[in-house]
Amino acid sequence: MAVPVWFEIVSLVVLTGILLGDLLLILKRPHVPSTKESALWVVFYVSLALLFAGVLFFVAGSGTSVDFIAGWATEYSLSIDNLFVFILIMTQFQVPRRYQQEALMVGIIIALVLRAVFIIIVGAAIEHLSPLFYVFGAFLLFTAVRQTLPEKDDEDARTENFIVRQIRRVVPISDAYDGPRVRTVVDGRKMWTPMLIVFVSLGVTDLMFAVDSIPAIFGITTNPYIVFTANLFALMGLRQLYFLLGDLLERLKYLHYGVAFILAFIGVKLVLHAMHVNELSFINGGEPIGWAPEISNGLSLAVIFGSMIVASVASIIAASRDKRTAR
Repeated sequence: MAVPVWFEIVSLVVLTGILLGDLLLILKRPHVPSTKESALWVVFYVSLALLFAGVLFFVAGSGTSVDFIAGWATEYSLSIDNLFVFILIMTQFQVPRRYQQEALMVGIIIALVLRAVFIIIVGAAIEHLSPLFYVFGAFLLFTAVRQTLPEKDDEDARTENFIVRQIRRVVPISDAYDGPRVRTVVDGRKMWTPMLIVFVSLGVTDLMFAVDSIPAIFGITTNPYIVFTANLFALMGLRQLYFLLGDLLERLKYLHYGVAFILAFIGVKLVLHAMHVNELSFINGGEPIGWAPEISNGLSLAVIFGSMIVASVASIIAASRDKRTAR
């Protein structure tokens, strides 16, 4: 069943309202959230995503509901990898901790806008060029291998620093923060504060991750609405997850292997799907390859959760072992 247009419009209006309300709450009361507060917000957004999946079940059928859950789980698990980079950005630019909520929220909103444009482009391309599944599958396999390499973070940092340098060349940036403000006055001259750089860095960094994750979710569903809402729910809970996990992220040293396995699995799934609907004349004479299996989204969901659980448990066990050894 297709998702009714009226439901798409109403749901996007409601979700946008929740997102803006969250932002206004942060702007009105900037603070460092406690572990309890962060945990409650994470539970709220996870429950909201599951509630949304339940509504989709009645509005558009079980298949669409499962597609959303699998897509949301994919984006959420891959987005956790973003948190490591977010911590580096906050540290690099020495963002005061009480203003990090605002920085993350604005960065996430920028990322959502950029992701929406990217989703529209990718969705239109896939609709008319199904062989792109081969390209996306190969790209995800390459990304999975790259994810396991130690120099991956260094490459991302160089890309980010290049963007920051270009901004500083054309935009006057002050040396110090002025609270949460983006504009300030230094010696009678209006300037931007470093908060602008932080916003741009967070948004662009997330877009770089989206280049990996969005092709992955298109391996689960090609419905742009489901793809976007899955991204929306994943990013809505990311800020609270940042404060909830906190220092625990440093202990999850095997998490990137879990992310790499998920990317590789979905890469294989995309290639198999491309073979199943093959249209390339130089492969099997342009005919679909009958023996290529279609991997169900139920299996995908199990692999996603299983990978993150195994990677997290292995990381915690290793951290405990290292701590005992150090004594």
